[in-house]
Amino acid sequence: MAGKGYLAFDLGAESGRAIFGLLQHNRIELREIHRFPTGMMPLQGHLQWNVYRFYEEMLTALTRCFQEQALHPESVAVDTWGVDFALFNREGVMLGLPYCYRDSRTEGMMEAFFREMPKEQLYQKTGIQFMPFNSVFQLYSMVKAKSPVLEQADALLFMPDIFNFLLSGVRSSEFSFATTSQLYNPFTDNWDASIFAKLGVNMNIMQKIVQPGTMLGNLSQQVVRKIHGKPVPVVSVASHDTASAIAAIPAEGEQWAYISSGTWSLMGIESKKPLISDKSLEFNITNEGGVGRTFRVLKNIMGLWLFQQCRAAWQDKQYSYADMVGMALTARPFTAIVDPDDLAFMNPPDMPAAIMEYCRSTGQAVPQSHAEISRTVLESLALKYRQTLDQLRALSPSPIDTIYIIGGGVQNETLCQFTANACQVPVITGPAEGTALGNILVQAMAQGDLHSHSEIREVVRLSFPSKIFLPQEKEVWENAFHHFQNIILKKH
Repeated sequence: MAGKGYLAFDLGAESGRAIFGLLQHNRIELREIHRFPTGMMPLQGHLQWNVYRFYEEMLTALTRCFQEQALHPESVAVDTWGVDFALFNREGVMLGLPYCYRDSRTEGMMEAFFREMPKEQLYQKTGIQFMPFNSVFQLYSMVKAKSPVLEQADALLFMPDIFNFLLSGVRSSEFSFATTSQLYNPFTDNWDASIFAKLGVNMNIMQKIVQPGTMLGNLSQQVVRKIHGKPVPVVSVASHDTASAIAAIPAEGEQWAYISSGTWSLMGIESKKPLISDKSLEFNITNEGGVGRTFRVLKNIMGLWLFQQCRAAWQDKQYSYADMVGMALTARPFTAIVDPDDLAFMNPPDMPAAIMEYCRSTGQAVPQSHAEISRTVLESLALKYRQTLDQLRALSPSPIDTIYIIGGGVQNETLCQFTANACQVPVITGPAEGTALGNILVQAMAQGDLHSHSEIREVVRLSFPSKIFLPQEKEVWENAFHHFQNIILKKH
């Protein structure tokens, strides 16, 4: 097969990347074309996303691709983080910048909506984990605030759909992203009318749901003129970043779990159907869409956000992440343990102070040094993975004897080893750019250059080496896990 190239826009909460992938002889080579900061923008007391700036950076990347590097992708595609959206009027004008999921406007909205629709009923309809920033609660916050924007809205577009619209002029909602909203019903394969009725929002603002690998249309003539390029197709891939990452896991068989490790850790299993039950509700497990109409039965875990925010709080020290990991290894093990998913860590003004207060309030020794706090975060995250693995095993029809870790977190080899120790199974790390890989390879499948999900994973296995971390110190970590469980019980 002659080499063919594809351009992926992978937008995360910290940075955006334009990655060019060349597929040749069943192997893929990646080249970074452009990288730019994203980040939340404080605006009039809220946190919002400046999507127009991100769009300008995407146009810069397209110009570099076509002009400076003389690369001619077969297609382009976008993936982003989940749940956030913007509303548009009938002329296609955006009615305000999208709010960030960490904005305070959803405080109390989850509990308030449960008075309209009981949580058990909402879960049975959607199978989605309850998190205060889910799209359904963001919409409800606008209803409660009597936002005039809702009356003017003709269309709701989620984050990747916004960029697809700006690039191609085509409006749609992609399956993997639609499922994250808690507005989609997997049993009817459509938006749930009863949820919109309880919200008091017109369901006509929602778009047709398309599957990953759908060709939407070409880059608009306006975009083509701006970038001095060609009107290549815009593909709707698995546009939720985790769905793209999971598509690129180099696994075989069914006896494995995954962790997509970054600002968030998404830990789960792949299933041919949603797993919705009283037990999955008790565990607060989510069922989100994937490539090939699969479902990602997973849990959202706060992830390396705590580590990132500690680094930000210590910015005067100019630590690299590697510096922090090295520091952590000099500290005594298990000084203290925190639950990474405690709401105290959602967006505190001072993350190290929040960690110290959590330890104080649960009667533990309070970590004092930067090394102790860093180690506390890494050990606690590994123990959270163990708790989640136990829950997934209770739901999975297959045994789980391996964990695959992909995403930027694979570069934190200490956390990978801690995960193997805590879970007592081998941990296999895949490519750090798993999300961009999944984006690119689903584009290749849309173009007919690959023919199945299993072929995508075969290309990843052939293209990137894996590293295996074997479990160690079983008794030490087992004792730590029991302590972790007791701390969570004490807190709640």
